[in-house]
Amino acid sequence: MVAEKQNTVDRLADRIMDSLEKRQGAKVIPYDLNAENLVVFDFTGENPELESLDVSDTPAFTRYIFQKLKQGNARVGVGRYNENRTIYNKSPVFDSSPDAPGQRRTLHVGIDLWVAAQTPVLAALDGRVHSFQDNRAFGDYGPTVILEHLLGDLRLYTLYGHLSRNSLKLLYKNKEVKAGQKIGRVGDIHENGSWPPHVHFEIITDLLGKEGDFPGVCSLDQQKRYLRLCPDPNLLLKINALE
Repeated sequence: MVAEKQNTVDRLADRIMDSLEKRQGAKVIPYDLNAENLVVFDFTGENPELESLDVSDTPAFTRYIFQKLKQGNARVGVGRYNENRTIYNKSPVFDSSPDAPGQRRTLHVGIDLWVAAQTPVLAALDGRVHSFQDNRAFGDYGPTVILEHLLGDLRLYTLYGHLSRNSLKLLYKNKEVKAGQKIGRVGDIHENGSWPPHVHFEIITDLLGKEGDFPGVCSLDQQKRYLRLCPDPNLLLKINALE
């Protein structure tokens, strides 16, 4: 039964990934990311700059991010998908995994777009509001929106984390949205889970019954499973710098 269920998940993921690959690039912030200067960040243990940076000191971490953007003459920084990160030492939120108790969560399964607070956040696809909530724990998503989409007979979800609290005020369950429509704004460090301003964007094939929240970081033991549950968002964003 377990193998059969996994095969069903894999087939669904394959069909969704194939459909997304055939689509034109989508936007979740109002910039052409293939025309912008971008800084692609490295949050792994291979980045020596992180050794002297206390990422739990959110103002210091924010200064680091925006100094790197300034040096790169860029408005947008990109955080990679499927990256095994050291920065999750920041918070006990990542100390254990519900799927693998005792295993720290370090593998990022979305794409981060590091931009100024209050930057508009856009729906990547036509759809409706599935759920939303403020995940307030230190290091968590803060205000989070999940949209539901239909691509033919395929159902999938997109998650937008680290938004402003005002972003949630005009939302309601089943509200229809169009691709490119503003659904909120990037939150500042006091409301977005205590992170430098950015939006975490994630594609999800099965929400596993969750509402207003879904892991954006998994343990290494769960890598294979979560890379199927959460396919590469660049299939949809098509950021050349990540290819």
